[in-house]
Amino acid sequence: MNSKERFVELYKKYITREGSDKLLNYLLSDKCDFFEAPASTRYHLSSPGGLCTHSLNVYDCLKAYLDRPYAKETFGLDYSEETIAIVSLLHDLCKINCYKKGFRNVKDETGKWIQVPNYEFDDPVPYGHGEKSVYIISGFMRLTREEAFAIRYHMGYSGTEDTRNVSKAFEAFPLAFAVSTADMEATFLLEQ
Repeated sequence: MNSKERFVELYKKYITREGSDKLLNYLLSDKCDFFEAPASTRYHLSSPGGLCTHSLNVYDCLKAYLDRPYAKETFGLDYSEETIAIVSLLHDLCKINCYKKGFRNVKDETGKWIQVPNYEFDDPVPYGHGEKSVYIISGFMRLTREEAFAIRYHMGYSGTEDTRNVSKAFEAFPLAFAVSTADMEATFLLEQ
């Protein structure tokens, strides 16, 4: 099973609230490059389909984090399968239709400049990162407050947010901390 097939299977199995079918139809449409887009311009999963693969990696990391007895018993982290799927599989919808193929100049082994393919980031809807994902999802289906904050603050302290707001979000909505941890595990441990 490839990444797109697995994503669709998980989505259909766990994300069933009103409007979810319309969001999936959008993701599968030719108006959206979610399944073809990279996850970044040059770093983690900078290749076709990287965004979908990254979303699945975050799902797997979040499931592993939340399935630990310690997370459930000590921290009281207990979320529905739907919530887990929503916040992990959809956290980076903000990257849809933002990556354009281009070239950059690099030196080869001999010191000669050559052009190599790369991706350039060009956001047609510059609404921020996490908040843009919340905005896109909310156009199709309702999020709970905790889901919205988890997606909004999934970048944690590595984003451009005021660190006081990140701390407040993590304190008020522990799922935000868990998603941020899963995103960092996927990005820095699985995808390098």
